[in-house]
Amino acid sequence: MDEKEAPPLRRRGERMRQAVLAATVDLLASQGMAATTVAAVARAAGVHETSVYRRWKTRENLIFDALAHHSDHALPTPDTGDVRADLTALFTALARYLATPAGTALLHLGTVRGEDDLEEGRRSYWSTRLERAEALVRRGIDRGELATGTDPHLTVEAITGPLLARVLLTGEPLEETLVPRLVDLVLDGARAPRRQGRRQGRSDGSRNDPVER
Repeated sequence: MDEKEAPPLRRRGERMRQAVLAATVDLLASQGMAATTVAAVARAAGVHETSVYRRWKTRENLIFDALAHHSDHALPTPDTGDVRADLTALFTALARYLATPAGTALLHLGTVRGEDDLEEGRRSYWSTRLERAEALVRRGIDRGELATGTDPHLTVEAITGPLLARVLLTGEPLEETLVPRLVDLVLDGARAPRRQGRRQGRSDGSRNDPVER
Protein backbone atom coordinates (compact mmCIF):
# COMPACT_ATOMS: atom_id res chain seq x y z
CA MET A 1 0.00 0.00 0.00
CA ASP A 2 1.21 3.53 -0.77
CA GLU A 3 2.41 5.13 2.46
CA LYS A 4 0.56 8.32 1.56
CA GLU A 5 -2.73 6.51 1.14
CA ALA A 6 -4.80 6.25 4.31
CA PRO A 7 -6.37 2.85 4.98
CA PRO A 8 -10.16 2.77 4.59
CA LEU A 9 -11.97 3.50 7.83
CA ARG A 10 -15.05 1.71 9.04
CA ARG A 11 -17.35 4.66 8.53
CA ARG A 12 -21.01 4.04 7.95
CA GLY A 13 -24.22 5.95 7.52
CA GLU A 14 -24.12 9.70 8.02
CA ARG A 15 -20.49 9.74 9.17
CA MET A 16 -19.43 8.12 5.92
CA ARG A 17 -21.62 10.46 3.87
CA GLN A 18 -20.23 13.60 5.52
CA ALA A 19 -16.63 12.42 5.08
CA VAL A 20 -17.18 11.65 1.38
CA LEU A 21 -19.01 14.92 0.66
CA ALA A 22 -16.29 16.96 2.38
CA ALA A 23 -13.56 15.13 0.48
CA THR A 24 -15.38 15.70 -2.80
CA VAL A 25 -15.63 19.47 -2.31
CA ASP A 26 -12.00 19.66 -1.18
CA LEU A 27 -10.83 17.83 -4.29
CA LEU A 28 -12.94 20.01 -6.57
CA ALA A 29 -11.48 23.13 -5.00
CA SER A 30 -7.86 21.97 -5.00
CA GLN A 31 -7.59 19.81 -8.14
CA GLY A 32 -10.60 20.55 -10.31
CA MET A 33 -13.42 18.55 -11.88
CA ALA A 34 -11.31 16.11 -13.92
CA ALA A 35 -9.27 14.95 -10.92
CA THR A 36 -12.32 14.42 -8.72
CA THR A 37 -12.85 10.75 -9.43
CA VAL A 38 -14.66 8.27 -7.21
CA ALA A 39 -11.36 6.53 -6.47
CA ALA A 40 -9.68 9.80 -5.46
CA VAL A 41 -12.61 10.79 -3.25
CA ALA A 42 -12.65 7.39 -1.56
CA ARG A 43 -8.92 7.63 -0.81
CA ALA A 44 -9.24 11.16 0.56
CA ALA A 45 -12.25 10.25 2.71
CA GLY A 46 -10.71 7.02 3.96
CA VAL A 47 -13.55 4.78 2.77
CA HIS A 48 -13.89 1.92 0.33
CA GLU A 49 -14.52 2.86 -3.29
CA THR A 50 -17.27 0.25 -3.49
CA SER A 51 -19.07 1.98 -0.60
CA VAL A 52 -19.11 5.23 -2.58
CA TYR A 53 -20.48 3.54 -5.69
CA ARG A 54 -23.07 1.68 -3.66
CA ARG A 55 -24.48 4.92 -2.27
CA TRP A 56 -24.12 7.34 -5.20
CA LYS A 57 -23.89 5.01 -8.24
CA THR A 58 -22.10 7.57 -10.46
CA ARG A 59 -19.43 10.23 -10.10
CA GLU A 60 -21.87 12.89 -11.30
CA ASN A 61 -24.41 12.02 -8.60
CA LEU A 62 -21.69 12.17 -5.96
CA ILE A 63 -20.37 15.55 -7.09
CA PHE A 64 -23.84 17.02 -7.35
CA ASP A 65 -24.80 15.85 -3.85
CA ALA A 66 -21.57 17.29 -2.45
CA LEU A 67 -22.07 20.65 -4.16
CA ALA A 68 -25.73 20.88 -3.14
CA HIS A 69 -24.77 20.22 0.47
CA HIS A 70 -21.89 22.69 0.35
CA SER A 71 -23.87 25.50 -1.30
CA ASP A 72 -26.53 25.37 1.41
CA HIS A 73 -23.89 26.78 3.76
CA ALA A 74 -22.32 29.09 1.17
CA LEU A 75 -25.65 30.65 0.12
CA PRO A 76 -27.72 31.53 3.20
CA THR A 77 -31.09 33.20 2.65
CA PRO A 78 -31.03 36.78 4.03
CA ASP A 79 -33.95 38.49 5.76
CA THR A 80 -33.06 42.14 6.36
CA GLY A 81 -36.57 43.55 5.97
CA ASP A 82 -35.65 45.24 2.69
CA VAL A 83 -36.17 43.43 -0.62
CA ARG A 84 -33.41 45.29 -2.43
CA ALA A 85 -30.88 44.51 0.29
CA ASP A 86 -32.03 40.87 0.51
CA LEU A 87 -31.73 40.21 -3.22
CA THR A 88 -28.41 42.03 -3.45
CA ALA A 89 -26.97 39.97 -0.59
CA LEU A 90 -28.27 36.66 -1.97
CA PHE A 91 -27.13 37.16 -5.55
CA THR A 92 -23.79 38.67 -4.54
CA ALA A 93 -23.13 35.47 -2.59
CA LEU A 94 -24.23 33.45 -5.62
CA ALA A 95 -21.92 35.39 -7.96
CA ARG A 96 -18.98 34.79 -5.63
CA TYR A 97 -19.84 31.11 -5.36
CA LEU A 98 -20.08 30.71 -9.14
CA ALA A 99 -16.56 32.13 -9.42
CA THR A 100 -15.14 29.27 -7.29
CA PRO A 101 -14.17 25.80 -8.58
CA ALA A 102 -17.16 24.34 -6.71
CA GLY A 103 -19.54 26.80 -8.35
CA THR A 104 -18.09 26.14 -11.79
CA ALA A 105 -18.52 22.40 -11.26
CA LEU A 106 -22.13 22.93 -10.19
CA LEU A 107 -22.90 24.77 -13.41
CA HIS A 108 -21.03 22.14 -15.44
CA LEU A 109 -23.29 19.46 -14.02
CA GLY A 110 -26.24 21.59 -15.07
CA THR A 111 -25.36 20.86 -18.69
CA VAL A 112 -25.07 17.07 -18.30
CA ARG A 113 -27.94 15.10 -19.81
CA GLY A 114 -28.89 11.44 -19.87
CA GLU A 115 -28.60 10.52 -16.18
CA ASP A 116 -32.15 10.27 -14.80
CA ASP A 117 -31.05 10.42 -11.16
CA LEU A 118 -28.84 13.42 -11.84
CA GLU A 119 -31.50 15.30 -13.78
CA GLU A 120 -34.08 14.73 -11.06
CA GLY A 121 -31.64 15.94 -8.42
CA ARG A 122 -30.69 18.98 -10.49
CA ARG A 123 -34.32 20.01 -11.03
CA SER A 124 -35.06 19.60 -7.34
CA TYR A 125 -31.93 21.54 -6.34
CA TRP A 126 -32.55 24.56 -8.55
CA SER A 127 -36.32 24.60 -7.93
CA THR A 128 -35.74 24.72 -4.19
CA ARG A 129 -33.21 27.54 -4.41
CA LEU A 130 -35.25 29.59 -6.85
CA GLU A 131 -38.23 29.26 -4.54
CA ARG A 132 -36.13 30.61 -1.68
CA ALA A 133 -35.20 33.64 -3.77
CA GLU A 134 -38.81 34.10 -4.87
CA ALA A 135 -39.83 34.18 -1.20
CA LEU A 136 -37.72 37.34 -0.82
CA VAL A 137 -39.68 38.98 -3.63
CA ARG A 138 -43.01 37.95 -2.06
CA ARG A 139 -41.96 39.58 1.20
CA GLY A 140 -41.24 42.77 -0.70
CA ILE A 141 -44.71 42.64 -2.25
CA ASP A 142 -46.30 42.06 1.15
CA ARG A 143 -44.43 45.06 2.60
CA GLY A 144 -45.55 47.29 -0.27
CA GLU A 145 -42.05 47.73 -1.70
CA LEU A 146 -43.03 46.08 -5.01
CA ALA A 147 -46.20 46.31 -7.07
CA THR A 148 -48.92 43.79 -6.26
CA GLY A 149 -48.76 42.21 -9.71
CA THR A 150 -45.01 41.56 -9.59
CA ASP A 151 -44.13 38.03 -10.76
CA PRO A 152 -41.62 36.61 -8.20
CA HIS A 153 -40.43 33.84 -10.53
CA LEU A 154 -39.78 36.20 -13.44
CA THR A 155 -38.09 38.72 -11.16
CA VAL A 156 -35.64 36.10 -9.91
CA GLU A 157 -35.00 34.80 -13.43
CA ALA A 158 -34.28 38.34 -14.64
CA ILE A 159 -31.48 38.67 -12.07
CA THR A 160 -30.15 35.12 -12.37
CA GLY A 161 -30.02 35.01 -16.18
CA PRO A 162 -27.21 37.54 -16.73
CA LEU A 163 -25.05 35.87 -14.07
CA LEU A 164 -25.35 32.46 -15.72
CA ALA A 165 -24.85 33.97 -19.18
CA ARG A 166 -21.53 35.45 -18.14
CA VAL A 167 -20.29 32.21 -16.59
CA LEU A 168 -21.56 29.78 -19.22
CA LEU A 169 -21.59 31.84 -22.45
CA THR A 170 -19.38 34.93 -22.53
CA GLY A 171 -16.82 34.31 -19.78
CA GLU A 172 -17.08 37.93 -18.67
CA PRO A 173 -16.09 38.55 -15.05
CA LEU A 174 -18.71 38.85 -12.31
CA GLU A 175 -17.50 42.17 -10.94
CA GLU A 176 -18.69 43.34 -7.52
CA THR A 177 -20.91 46.07 -8.99
CA LEU A 178 -22.79 43.72 -11.32
CA VAL A 179 -25.36 42.35 -8.87
CA PRO A 180 -26.38 45.72 -7.36
CA ARG A 181 -26.85 47.10 -10.89
CA LEU A 182 -28.93 44.08 -11.92
CA VAL A 183 -31.09 44.28 -8.81
CA ASP A 184 -31.65 48.02 -9.33
CA LEU A 185 -32.52 47.48 -12.99
CA VAL A 186 -35.06 44.75 -12.23
CA LEU A 187 -36.62 46.22 -9.10
CA ASP A 188 -36.98 49.71 -10.53
CA GLY A 189 -39.29 48.12 -13.08
CA ALA A 190 -41.26 46.29 -10.37
CA ARG A 191 -41.39 49.11 -7.81
CA ALA A 192 -44.75 49.88 -6.25
CA PRO A 193 -46.25 53.03 -7.80
CA ARG A 194 -46.32 56.20 -5.76
CA ARG A 195 -49.59 57.54 -4.53
CA GLN A 196 -51.62 59.19 -7.24
CA GLY A 197 -51.78 62.51 -5.41
CA ARG A 198 -48.01 62.86 -5.40
CA ARG A 199 -47.64 62.10 -9.11
CA GLN A 200 -50.71 63.74 -10.56
CA GLY A 201 -48.96 66.99 -11.34
CA ARG A 202 -46.43 65.20 -13.55
CA SER A 203 -48.75 62.61 -15.10
CA ASP A 204 -51.15 65.17 -16.61
CA GLY A 205 -48.39 67.49 -17.74
CA SER A 206 -49.40 70.29 -15.35
CA ARG A 207 -47.05 72.13 -13.06
CA ASN A 208 -47.36 73.20 -9.47
CA ASP A 209 -46.47 76.82 -10.24
CA PRO A 210 -48.82 79.49 -8.84
CA VAL A 211 -51.62 80.43 -11.20
CA GLU A 212 -51.27 83.91 -12.63
CA ARG A 213 -54.31 86.12 -12.21
